[in-house]
Amino acid sequence: MGVFTLGGLTTAPASSRTDLLAPSTLAMLEGLGRLDEVGVVEIDPGISDTAATRDEFGLDPDDLANCVVVAGKREGVERIAACVVLSTTRADVNNTVKRLLDVRKASFLPMDRAVELTGMEYGGITPIGLPHGWPVLVDRRVAERDVVIIGSGVRRSKILLPGRLIAELPGAQLIDGLGLDATPR
Repeated sequence: MGVFTLGGLTTAPASSRTDLLAPSTLAMLEGLGRLDEVGVVEIDPGISDTAATRDEFGLDPDDLANCVVVAGKREGVERIAACVVLSTTRADVNNTVKRLLDVRKASFLPMDRAVELTGMEYGGITPIGLPHGWPVLVDRRVAERDVVIIGSGVRRSKILLPGRLIAELPGAQLIDGLGLDATPR
């Protein structure tokens, strides 16, 4: 297991290339006993952005997912969550996320803060290995994909895994309509 081929990408089992995973990503996959169900592929860090990866490897845009970190405050207490949506959509931060976090206003965390809090590289942030207690809001369409491509925590690789595994992460909540249709990036 852990070997997938999509477009021009063919993975190695993550268990054989742990050097391509952020430390927190590796720790979570090992802790969940799921390392052998995940594939990883090394890529040029310069093409780690979703659109560049899609174009370089001839991928279906619906096979790529993005993980974004959002936050809002309620009574002076910051509430942070990760949102996982297909690359053909954008997270509905102004309505769905705001309501789920129970905050007046939700917004994307600034890049430097997202990197600091997650311990991951910008452009490689993944829902696998986020800080304990963070909700992971997953658009149902991600979980329905046979295989989805997402960051590994570092810019020099991507993870391929069954979409259902993202929905099974600690703190994961399947949300209908989290991702709003958008023009492919």
